Amino acid sequence: MTLMAFELPALPYDRNALEPHLSAEALNHHYGRIHRSHVTALNALVEGTALRGKSLEEILNVSFGRTFAQAAEVWNHAFYWHCLTPKGDGEPTGALADALNRAFGDISTFQQAFHVSAMNNESAGWTWLLRSGNDSVEILNTGHGDTPIAHGRVPLLAFDVHEHAYAVDYGDSRRCYLESLWKVINWDFIAQSFTTP
Repeated sequence: MTLMAFELPALPYDRNALEPHLSAEALNHHYGRIHRSHVTALNALVEGTALRGKSLEEILNVSFGRTFAQAAEVWNHAFYWHCLTPKGDGEPTGALADALNRAFGDISTFQQAFHVSAMNNESAGWTWLLRSGNDSVEILNTGHGDTPIAHGRVPLLAFDVHEHAYAVDYGDSRRCYLESLWKVINWDFIAQSFTTP
């Protein structure tokens, strides 16, 4: 039996679909080069080991060091792409909106808190909205090569705050990148993640 190597997952939209907020050039770099390089590196690290043929989640549960970091970055990037949509710029509704309102007071205050957390994430890493318990949410920063799912957490939204995520379109302005991302957020995906057990 041949065990499959990890593959770069298809984007859920065309590479130019998030323009003008994220350009096709930015996605060619971030998805086509950075995400692909993590997939390639992970395949090289698991080749010839007992980890070959395991899922990303299984690898994250038993690995450490470079293998863990590459698996985390592969998983994080795949999740991140689903947090974005060309049909964004709406607002959360239903149980997700209720949870955000309970935790932060209102959606605008949540977005401000998330923005501040992402701006203050001093490492090259990720800022997350996580489900906390059954009906609450919280914000968490992680560094490069870490992921909440390895710690039993349920991610709902991820912002990649590595410089490679924004340098093509925004230079060194993480602030402008973060402000622009709110216009392409996939609230339907986030709400579905919130209500999925």
